[in-house]
Amino acid sequence: MKKIIVTGSNGQLGRAINSLLGKNTDYELVNTDFGVPQITDLDITDLDSVIELCREIKPYAIINCAAHTNVDACEVQIDAAHRINAIGPRNLAIASSETGAKLVHISTDYVFAGDGTKPYTEFDTPAPKAMYGITKLAGENFVKQFADRFFIIRTAWLYGDGKNFVGTMLRLAENHSNITVVNDQVGSPTSADELAKAIRSLISTENYGLFHGTCEGQCSWADFAKEIFRLAGKDTVVTPVTSRQYKEMNPASADRPHYSVLENYMFKLTGGYNFAPWEMAIADYFQKK
Repeated sequence: MKKIIVTGSNGQLGRAINSLLGKNTDYELVNTDFGVPQITDLDITDLDSVIELCREIKPYAIINCAAHTNVDACEVQIDAAHRINAIGPRNLAIASSETGAKLVHISTDYVFAGDGTKPYTEFDTPAPKAMYGITKLAGENFVKQFADRFFIIRTAWLYGDGKNFVGTMLRLAENHSNITVVNDQVGSPTSADELAKAIRSLISTENYGLFHGTCEGQCSWADFAKEIFRLAGKDTVVTPVTSRQYKEMNPASADRPHYSVLENYMFKLTGGYNFAPWEMAIADYFQKK
């Protein structure tokens, strides 16, 4: 049985991977996280700890779901963002090369400026603006530098079992009949279940490299909120606002990409996984709730 180390296993993607691969007799998952009870404790920012665990487990693959994903917090917790989003992947890349493991590293649409007018492909040049994107791009570069066999998958607007936009909207709807949501930020809502399926499709192959992995199609946050309420049977009204208006109401928030749609170009070029349309994926999410 092939052993797979999953970092950040208590997060949305980590849980989706466990749900999908946990009963697969081909793999044995070794779940790790930092400071989570009853899960193997691993601080990916500590190189010695990462190498020690990998030498002990001798994994077939490492799936790195760990990240500092609080975009606003990254602007002030700059050292922590660099340690988790850049040094952590570097350490995993070093350990994967030493032990011969494949490395799956999850990245983000925030590596792009977000001011384009057409979907970004893997061949477009990153130009991050927010510290979150800057540190995640650094992590990508470290993986490319130190890992022998790797899959980097950029995703966006992820939701699953855990804290996410879907849950936030439903929670707000409990006490608000009207909710303000930005309508000039466009992306692709992506199911953690769909991303886990894409990872499963890659991990047994030699199809290494950089991939974009999001559900097909695009919408604004306001449109996404409307679909969430429709599927949940809520009559909550969504009031669209611009990013500038939202910034005036929430001065501490970091700038978000206005257009960060990713095209899954490498999956398409290499005959890889076909993601579901975002509308189908969110409907499936509600059916399973």
